[in-house]
Amino acid sequence: MHDPFLIGDAMTGGYGRGADILHGCTIAVNKGEIAVIVGPNGAGKSTAMKAVFGMLNLREGCVRLDGEDISHLNPQDRVAHGMGFVPQTQNIFTSMTVEENLEMGAFIRRDDFTDTMAQVFDLFPILKEKRRQPAGELSGGQRQQVAVGRALMTQPKVLMLDEPTAGVSPIVMDELFDRIIEVARTGISILMVEQNARQALEIADKGYVLVQGRNAYTDTGQALLADPNVRRSFLGG
Repeated sequence: MHDPFLIGDAMTGGYGRGADILHGCTIAVNKGEIAVIVGPNGAGKSTAMKAVFGMLNLREGCVRLDGEDISHLNPQDRVAHGMGFVPQTQNIFTSMTVEENLEMGAFIRRDDFTDTMAQVFDLFPILKEKRRQPAGELSGGQRQQVAVGRALMTQPKVLMLDEPTAGVSPIVMDELFDRIIEVARTGISILMVEQNARQALEIADKGYVLVQGRNAYTDTGQALLADPNVRRSFLGG
């Protein structure tokens, strides 16, 4: 049995010296798949993702990427190893143009990234149209596209998204999810935390329902959607 491409295995920990938020929590995603973390508010969803990205100290457990233990690496070194992370807020430079934001995303690259930028513009045509516009003038959904595009500029193997559809309309949410599916089809693994649990599980290969920092349910997205206990407790019936 091979390890998943990325796994945060039996993670226990929290922020600083505070109480543990995660208790033996495991989150994993295979190559080119979409894994979604859902659960009630305060369940530790974003904390689990930040733990995988190296933003908090684990007391127990480890993080492995492509078979390599990367638990000791800081977030910037994890980016160099192929991880991209899009935080929920303050994820773009509002005073810079769309194009400048994307260029900032390529900060770790020493090669020509013109092709990658062209791919981002193919994925998000509206960004190509508005490439000279300050990112702060864009709508919420377009800003999220800039944030995802900027993360893609590092050519990540894994893209982690914290609440990518927070505060956007249902139409924009559907469009963002369509783009996320397209990114996964290119072979990039997607790990995301999402409040819109039902819609997120519909596009997920794997779903993790967390409750109080522990794994409550783990299965395919479709199986979780069909599970009466999950539906009753987390999906509103």
